Amino acid sequence: MNPKFLAALLYRCVSLAGRLPWSWLNRLGDGLAWLWRRRDARESRVARRNLELIYPEWLPSQREDLHRAILRTTAQQALETLRFWTRPPAENLARLRERHGEALYDQALASGKGVIVAAPHFGNWELLNQWLASRGPIAIVYAPPKSPVGDAFLLRVRGADNIRQVRAEGPAVRQLWKVLKDGGAVGILPDQQPKLGDGEFAPFFGKQALTMTLVSRLAERTGATVLFAWCERIGPGPDFALHVQPAPAAIAAPDPAIATAALNAEVERIARRDPAQYQWTYKRYTLRPPGSGEDNPYL
Repeated sequence: MNPKFLAALLYRCVSLAGRLPWSWLNRLGDGLAWLWRRRDARESRVARRNLELIYPEWLPSQREDLHRAILRTTAQQALETLRFWTRPPAENLARLRERHGEALYDQALASGKGVIVAAPHFGNWELLNQWLASRGPIAIVYAPPKSPVGDAFLLRVRGADNIRQVRAEGPAVRQLWKVLKDGGAVGILPDQQPKLGDGEFAPFFGKQALTMTLVSRLAERTGATVLFAWCERIGPGPDFALHVQPAPAAIAAPDPAIATAALNAEVERIARRDPAQYQWTYKRYTLRPPGSGEDNPYL
């Protein structure tokens, strides 16, 4: 069956969930987090292992407290995203109760030098996508799902006005380079693990993590402005604060070791604002430095 047709059916189902009241979504999120823990689901196992890797000095009870909070915010983020994907962007952006650095982004875009937005997996990055699109056209890099239906679904739900989705594959760098040379904006999730040989190992929460060099290579070669941006959940309700901040100059360093270390340090700084809002359900440390003798810690 046509993937686009199946994606359209999936969208209709998701849109029903997106119409539920926020209070219902919060309760469903709590229930989903409980179920993950109860069944020792993948999300629960990966989050727990990550906490063991980055906080080995903590008491088990301390890690368990953060583990519960991570699963709860992860479930909330997933259900919030269903709503953000299926409701008008103007309605979604009304959830931004605070906006910090908005003018910084507008000024960088108006300069004509090009803008690279580094958006860590923190808070709700889908809401950030919609805010970026509200300021003008932007090309967003994404890793396509293996399923053609899943890919068609993402193209639909993220295919708002001003958003161009670029698959994280071979031709992506050329496409992004052209966008930046034309003075446009590019959005990249900088904390996704690249393939071995496509990145550089750099410290992240005290442990070496294979880190993409895409952000630094684009910044060095185009002279584009690099900004970090995120939408952080604030308060008990579904409210958010937008943050846009300049990146340290070292991110554009020609030495990839220096550039990736600066990149990870900034992502870590943002994640430490509220570790429960960071995507610790992702296997960040699967690939280990050659010659280290380390095995995949998730096996």
